[in-house]
Amino acid sequence: MKGDTTMFICPFMSMFDSYYRNPNPISYIRVLHASPNAPAVDVYVNNVPTFRNIAYRNFSDYVSLPQGGLYNIKVFPVGTKVNPIINTNLFIPEGKIFTVAAIGEPSAISLFPIEDTPLKPIVQGKASVRFVHLSPDAPNVDITLPNGTKLFSNVAYKGITKYIPLNAGTYTLQARVAGTDKIVLNVPNISVNANKFYTVYAVGFASKTPGLQVLIPLDGNSYLQLYVPS
Repeated sequence: MKGDTTMFICPFMSMFDSYYRNPNPISYIRVLHASPNAPAVDVYVNNVPTFRNIAYRNFSDYVSLPQGGLYNIKVFPVGTKVNPIINTNLFIPEGKIFTVAAIGEPSAISLFPIEDTPLKPIVQGKASVRFVHLSPDAPNVDITLPNGTKLFSNVAYKGITKYIPLNAGTYTLQARVAGTDKIVLNVPNISVNANKFYTVYAVGFASKTPGLQVLIPLDGNSYLQLYVPS
Protein backbone atom coordinates (compact mmCIF):
# COMPACT_ATOMS: atom_id res chain seq x y z
CA MET A 1 0.00 0.00 0.00
CA LYS A 2 2.92 2.34 0.48
CA GLY A 3 4.13 4.48 -2.38
CA ASP A 4 5.80 7.71 -3.31
CA THR A 5 4.26 8.38 -6.71
CA THR A 6 3.35 11.99 -7.38
CA MET A 7 2.08 13.86 -10.40
CA PHE A 8 2.49 17.63 -10.42
CA ILE A 9 0.08 19.45 -12.69
CA CYS A 10 -0.12 23.10 -13.64
CA PRO A 11 -3.00 23.28 -16.12
CA PHE A 12 -3.56 26.42 -18.12
CA MET A 13 -6.59 27.86 -19.82
CA SER A 14 -6.04 27.64 -23.57
CA MET A 15 -9.49 28.60 -24.87
CA PHE A 16 -10.38 31.72 -22.94
CA ASP A 17 -8.56 34.89 -21.94
CA SER A 18 -8.48 35.36 -18.16
CA TYR A 19 -6.76 38.73 -18.01
CA TYR A 20 -9.86 40.88 -17.86
CA ARG A 21 -12.98 40.98 -15.77
CA ASN A 22 -15.92 39.83 -17.80
CA PRO A 23 -19.03 41.87 -16.98
CA ASN A 24 -21.06 38.64 -16.94
CA PRO A 25 -20.80 36.26 -13.97
CA ILE A 26 -19.45 33.32 -16.00
CA SER A 27 -18.21 30.11 -14.42
CA TYR A 28 -15.30 27.83 -15.26
CA ILE A 29 -15.02 24.05 -15.18
CA ARG A 30 -12.35 21.48 -15.90
CA VAL A 31 -12.50 17.69 -15.85
CA LEU A 32 -10.37 15.31 -13.78
CA HIS A 33 -10.32 11.62 -14.74
CA ALA A 34 -9.97 9.87 -11.37
CA SER A 35 -11.69 6.54 -12.10
CA PRO A 36 -9.01 3.82 -11.94
CA ASN A 37 -9.05 1.38 -14.87
CA ALA A 38 -11.69 3.36 -16.76
CA PRO A 39 -10.83 4.21 -20.38
CA ALA A 40 -9.86 7.63 -21.65
CA VAL A 41 -12.97 9.71 -22.23
CA ASP A 42 -14.57 12.48 -24.24
CA VAL A 43 -16.93 14.77 -22.36
CA TYR A 44 -19.91 16.55 -23.91
CA VAL A 45 -21.55 19.54 -22.23
CA ASN A 46 -25.12 20.12 -23.43
CA ASN A 47 -24.30 17.78 -26.36
CA VAL A 48 -21.29 19.86 -27.41
CA PRO A 49 -17.91 18.03 -27.46
CA THR A 50 -16.03 20.07 -24.86
CA PHE A 51 -13.24 17.91 -23.44
CA ARG A 52 -11.39 15.37 -25.58
CA ASN A 53 -9.30 12.31 -24.75
CA ILE A 54 -8.96 12.76 -20.99
CA ALA A 55 -7.05 9.76 -19.63
CA TYR A 56 -6.87 8.51 -16.05
CA ARG A 57 -5.01 10.92 -13.75
CA ASN A 58 -5.25 13.75 -16.25
CA PHE A 59 -6.93 17.15 -15.99
CA SER A 60 -8.44 19.09 -18.86
CA ASP A 61 -7.91 22.79 -19.29
CA TYR A 62 -10.58 25.06 -17.86
CA VAL A 63 -13.39 26.22 -20.13
CA SER A 64 -15.92 28.93 -19.42
CA LEU A 65 -19.65 28.51 -19.10
CA PRO A 66 -21.69 31.54 -20.17
CA GLN A 67 -23.95 31.46 -17.14
CA GLY A 68 -24.85 29.45 -14.09
CA GLY A 69 -27.48 26.78 -14.34
CA LEU A 70 -28.16 23.13 -15.04
CA TYR A 71 -25.83 21.49 -17.56
CA ASN A 72 -26.15 18.04 -19.10
CA ILE A 73 -22.87 16.14 -18.99
CA LYS A 74 -22.28 13.04 -21.09
CA VAL A 75 -19.09 11.00 -20.83
CA PHE A 76 -18.14 8.57 -23.60
CA PRO A 77 -15.16 6.25 -24.11
CA VAL A 78 -12.82 8.26 -26.31
CA GLY A 79 -13.84 8.36 -29.97
CA THR A 80 -17.41 7.14 -29.42
CA LYS A 81 -20.74 8.98 -29.42
CA VAL A 82 -23.24 6.33 -28.32
CA ASN A 83 -23.94 4.63 -24.99
CA PRO A 84 -22.39 7.18 -22.62
CA ILE A 85 -20.87 5.75 -19.47
CA ILE A 86 -22.19 8.81 -17.63
CA ASN A 87 -25.26 10.86 -18.52
CA THR A 88 -26.21 13.28 -15.80
CA ASN A 89 -27.16 16.87 -15.06
CA LEU A 90 -25.01 19.12 -12.90
CA PHE A 91 -25.95 22.48 -11.45
CA ILE A 92 -23.05 24.93 -11.77
CA PRO A 93 -23.66 28.24 -9.96
CA GLU A 94 -22.69 31.46 -11.69
CA GLY A 95 -19.34 33.03 -10.91
CA LYS A 96 -17.73 29.81 -9.66
CA ILE A 97 -14.80 27.57 -10.56
CA PHE A 98 -15.25 23.81 -10.45
CA THR A 99 -13.21 20.68 -11.03
CA VAL A 100 -15.63 17.94 -12.12
CA ALA A 101 -14.06 14.58 -11.28
CA ALA A 102 -15.01 11.23 -12.77
CA ILE A 103 -14.63 8.89 -9.79
CA GLY A 104 -15.27 5.35 -8.61
CA GLU A 105 -14.84 1.91 -10.13
CA PRO A 106 -15.59 1.74 -13.89
CA SER A 107 -18.73 -0.27 -13.14
CA ALA A 108 -20.03 2.52 -10.89
CA ILE A 109 -18.39 5.60 -12.37
CA SER A 110 -19.96 8.95 -11.51
CA LEU A 111 -19.25 12.66 -11.56
CA PHE A 112 -18.21 14.51 -8.43
CA PRO A 113 -18.11 18.34 -8.62
CA ILE A 114 -15.47 20.07 -6.49
CA GLU A 115 -15.54 23.83 -6.07
CA ASP A 116 -12.09 25.29 -6.62
CA THR A 117 -12.60 28.63 -5.03
CA PRO A 118 -13.72 30.12 -1.78
CA LEU A 119 -14.21 33.73 -2.82
CA LYS A 120 -11.99 35.20 -0.16
CA PRO A 121 -8.49 36.68 -0.25
CA ILE A 122 -5.56 34.31 -0.03
CA VAL A 123 -3.26 34.76 2.97
CA GLN A 124 -0.54 36.90 1.45
CA GLY A 125 2.88 35.27 1.41
CA LYS A 126 1.38 31.81 1.99
CA ALA A 127 0.32 28.94 -0.22
CA SER A 128 -3.24 27.70 0.28
CA VAL A 129 -3.45 23.89 0.27
CA ARG A 130 -6.31 21.43 0.73
CA PHE A 131 -6.87 17.67 0.38
CA VAL A 132 -9.51 15.71 -1.57
CA HIS A 133 -9.91 11.94 -1.01
CA LEU A 134 -10.86 10.17 -4.26
CA SER A 135 -9.56 6.64 -3.61
CA PRO A 136 -12.59 4.31 -3.66
CA ASP A 137 -11.17 1.63 -1.33
CA ALA A 138 -8.82 3.62 0.89
CA PRO A 139 -9.74 4.13 4.54
CA ASN A 140 -10.28 7.46 6.23
CA VAL A 141 -6.91 9.16 6.42
CA ASP A 142 -4.98 11.82 8.26
CA ILE A 143 -2.60 13.89 6.14
CA THR A 144 0.53 14.63 8.12
CA LEU A 145 4.08 15.81 7.96
CA PRO A 146 6.79 13.18 8.65
CA ASN A 147 7.03 14.35 12.27
CA GLY A 148 3.36 13.48 12.76
CA THR A 149 1.97 17.01 12.58
CA LYS A 150 -1.57 16.74 11.21
CA LEU A 151 -2.60 19.01 8.41
CA PHE A 152 -5.97 17.32 7.76
CA SER A 153 -7.73 14.80 10.02
CA ASN A 154 -10.02 11.83 9.37
CA VAL A 155 -10.80 12.55 5.73
CA ALA A 156 -13.18 9.99 4.21
CA TYR A 157 -13.73 9.02 0.57
CA LYS A 158 -15.09 12.07 -1.30
CA GLY A 159 -14.04 14.28 1.58
CA ILE A 160 -12.98 17.83 0.66
CA THR A 161 -11.06 19.76 3.29
CA LYS A 162 -10.83 23.51 3.64
CA TYR A 163 -7.75 25.28 2.36
CA ILE A 164 -5.08 25.92 4.97
CA PRO A 165 -2.16 28.39 4.70
CA LEU A 166 1.34 26.92 4.43
CA ASN A 167 4.69 28.60 4.05
CA ALA A 168 6.02 28.39 0.51
CA GLY A 169 8.55 25.59 0.20
CA THR A 170 9.01 21.86 -0.34
CA TYR A 171 7.23 19.29 1.80
CA THR A 172 6.90 15.57 2.35
CA LEU A 173 3.30 14.59 3.01
CA GLN A 174 2.12 11.30 4.46
CA ALA A 175 -1.32 9.72 4.38
CA ARG A 176 -1.93 7.65 7.52
CA VAL A 177 -4.89 5.51 8.45
CA ALA A 178 -6.96 7.93 10.51
CA GLY A 179 -6.07 7.92 14.18
CA THR A 180 -3.01 5.68 13.72
CA ASP A 181 0.65 5.91 12.74
CA LYS A 182 0.18 3.49 9.81
CA ILE A 183 1.46 5.20 6.66
CA VAL A 184 -0.35 4.21 3.47
CA LEU A 185 1.31 6.76 1.19
CA ASN A 186 4.50 8.81 1.44
CA VAL A 187 4.88 11.70 -0.99
CA PRO A 188 8.17 13.64 -0.96
CA ASN A 189 9.20 16.80 -2.78
CA ILE A 190 5.88 18.63 -2.95
CA SER A 191 6.68 22.25 -3.82
CA VAL A 192 4.17 25.04 -3.25
CA ASN A 193 4.50 28.72 -4.04
CA ALA A 194 3.24 31.74 -2.17
CA ASN A 195 -0.11 33.29 -3.15
CA LYS A 196 -1.28 30.18 -5.01
CA PHE A 197 -4.02 27.61 -4.39
CA TYR A 198 -3.29 23.87 -4.57
CA THR A 199 -5.33 20.71 -4.09
CA VAL A 200 -3.74 17.40 -3.16
CA TYR A 201 -5.95 14.73 -4.77
CA ALA A 202 -5.54 11.11 -3.64
CA VAL A 203 -6.48 8.71 -6.46
CA GLY A 204 -6.06 5.01 -7.22
CA PHE A 205 -6.57 1.97 -5.03
CA ALA A 206 -5.20 1.08 -1.61
CA SER A 207 -5.52 -2.68 -2.18
CA LYS A 208 -4.96 -3.25 -5.91
CA THR A 209 -3.64 -1.65 -9.06
CA PRO A 210 -3.33 1.11 -9.98
CA GLY A 211 -2.03 1.99 -6.54
CA LEU A 212 -2.44 5.12 -4.49
CA GLN A 213 -1.03 8.29 -5.96
CA VAL A 214 -1.45 12.02 -5.48
CA LEU A 215 -2.10 14.66 -8.11
CA ILE A 216 -1.25 18.23 -7.21
CA PRO A 217 -2.60 20.80 -9.66
CA LEU A 218 -2.48 24.53 -9.44
CA ASP A 219 -6.11 25.40 -8.88
CA GLY A 220 -7.91 27.81 -11.16
CA ASN A 221 -8.57 30.26 -8.36
CA SER A 222 -4.84 31.02 -8.56
CA TYR A 223 -5.11 32.67 -11.97
CA LEU A 224 -8.67 32.87 -13.33
CA GLN A 225 -10.47 36.18 -12.93
CA LEU A 226 -14.07 36.01 -11.76
CA TYR A 227 -16.62 38.76 -11.91
CA VAL A 228 -18.18 39.12 -8.49
CA PRO A 229 -21.44 41.09 -8.50
CA SER A 230 -21.47 43.91 -5.95
